[in-house]
Amino acid sequence: MPFKSKAQRRKFAELLVKGEISPETFEEWNRETGRAKLPERVHPKVRTKARRKAKAKSARPAERRKPKARTPGTRRRATT
Repeated sequence: MPFKSKAQRRKFAELLVKGEISPETFEEWNRETGRAKLPERVHPKVRTKARRKAKAKSARPAERRKPKARTPGTRRRATT
């Protein structure tokens, strides 16, 4: 199975040095990959936006809305 990225190739080389994989395995993967131009990473890390926390609801009961104060010179609309 060929390597999919440069990062994966580096990881396998590190495992080879530690002795966690055999040299044959590394060479097989390296041979299958060949001279292919590999991306640095297969899926670049996506930065997530900071989430906003929802405001906590008030513990007080809802108050009645007060009517807006009328300015002098304004009249009330006539209802018919």
